[in-house]
Amino acid sequence: MPLEGYCAMASKPHPPLMKKHSQSDLVSRLKTRKILGVGGEDDDGEVHRSKLSQMLGNDIKYQVREPVGLRVWIIISALAFTVMALMALVCPNQLYEVVFEEETHNTSISIRLYGGALLSLSLILWNGVYTQEKVIIQWTLLSEACYFAIQFLVTSVTLVEMGSLPNAAILLLLSRVLFLLVTLFYYYHLGRGRPKKI
Repeated sequence: MPLEGYCAMASKPHPPLMKKHSQSDLVSRLKTRKILGVGGEDDDGEVHRSKLSQMLGNDIKYQVREPVGLRVWIIISALAFTVMALMALVCPNQLYEVVFEEETHNTSISIRLYGGALLSLSLILWNGVYTQEKVIIQWTLLSEACYFAIQFLVTSVTLVEMGSLPNAAILLLLSRVLFLLVTLFYYYHLGRGRPKKI
């Protein structure tokens, strides 16, 4: 009878499932986990972000490992750039006189343009305070480092052309070297990957 045949088939034990152990299967599983955004961290210490979360922009829970004090440094930089920009825009001649210790009347336009550029750069820095994207933070730090390097070179050439070394200008140069080193330190440590585990 057909019913007895079905009962006999149901009572037979099923053969155990064969597990795949091939290298291609393992690679396929790892790729799938990475695409789905599960499975922990990669070699750089970052949590895998799924393609869906990248498309939807859900980045809040996918934070990068940041060096200690990075956000504080970016806030300090953003404040300093904003204050300097406002000083250059509002009282350009006084800012020049403080740094180079001589009076000027013809440079107010160029110093105000400098203030506008500083204000634009400060907006990038303020954006770096709130973002969680590693690439954006790295570009923010790189922009800041480029500014400090260029300001150091321009101020040095100007002092050589003037033939004088005012104390305020020397202090400005030393502060730019210090700020450049701190910024490059954070840039290096944010971009450095952890060594692979063996």
